[in-house]
Amino acid sequence: MTKPPFRIVEAVFDGMTQLDFTAPHTVFTRMPDCEVIVASAAGGPVASDGGLTFAGTAPMANVERCDLLFVPGGLVATAVMNDPAFMTQAIRLAGQARYLTSVCTGSLILAATGLIKGRRAACHWAWRDLLELFGVVPDPARVARDGNLITGGGVTAGLDLALTVAAELAGAEIAQAIQLGIEYAPAPPFESGRPELAPPEILARVRRQMDAMAPGRAAQAREAAARVLASQPVEAGAAVDRRMQAWDDANAEPTPRAQRKGF
Repeated sequence: MTKPPFRIVEAVFDGMTQLDFTAPHTVFTRMPDCEVIVASAAGGPVASDGGLTFAGTAPMANVERCDLLFVPGGLVATAVMNDPAFMTQAIRLAGQARYLTSVCTGSLILAATGLIKGRRAACHWAWRDLLELFGVVPDPARVARDGNLITGGGVTAGLDLALTVAAELAGAEIAQAIQLGIEYAPAPPFESGRPELAPPEILARVRRQMDAMAPGRAAQAREAAARVLASQPVEAGAAVDRRMQAWDDANAEPTPRAQRKGF
C-alpha cells in the first residue's frame, strides 16, 4: 500500500500578512512527499492585508485531517481568535496534528486554541507579551521549538520557520537544497530588523505606531483568553481574573507598552 503524503494545512484568513503565508508556502510546496492544502473558514478567495487575493482556498470544515497545521499572522490576528467559524475548525485540526506551526502573530491564534498553554512560542516582537494572557511563554527567538510546537517570529521569520520544518521532515540536505534553490541568503541593506539593532529614532517611530494599536489588540486578546482559560477547570472562576489582573499589572502605564520586557 502506498503511504499517503504528509498533509500540511495552511489555515489562512482575510487580512493576513501575505508574506507570513507565501514565504512558508514557497518552502512547504518544495518539500518531497507532502500535500499542501490552503484552507480558510468559508473557503474561496482570501484577501491579504496588502491587497493580494488568494483564490480557491478549501473550506476548513472539508479538510478531514492534517499532519501539520500552519497559521500565519497579521494585524487582524487578535480579531480572528474571536471568530467562532475559524477557531472551531482550527481547534479541531490542531487537536489531531502531529505538528503545530505558526509565524508572527499566528502564535496568538494557536494560543487561543488552548492547546499550547505552558509551552514556549515565538511571535512578532511587538505583540509577544500577549501570549502570556493564554499561559504561553513568550520566546524571543527567531524560531522557537517546544516539542511538536514550532513557531517563528515576525513576518520574515517565516522562511526560517519553514526551513526548520523542512529539515525536521525531510532532512537537513533537502532543507539546504530548498534554501539554495530559492537563494535565501539574507543580506539586508540596514540592520534594523530587531528592536535591539534598530537606530533609536527608528525604534521610537515604530513603537508609536504599535502603541496606537495596542489597546484594541489587547482587548481582543483578553476576550479570547478569558474564554479559553474559563473553559479549563484549573483556571476557572477567580483564577481567570487573577491572571488577567497580573497581566494588566505587568503591562500598566506609565511605561509605554512597547518599551517593556521583550521589546
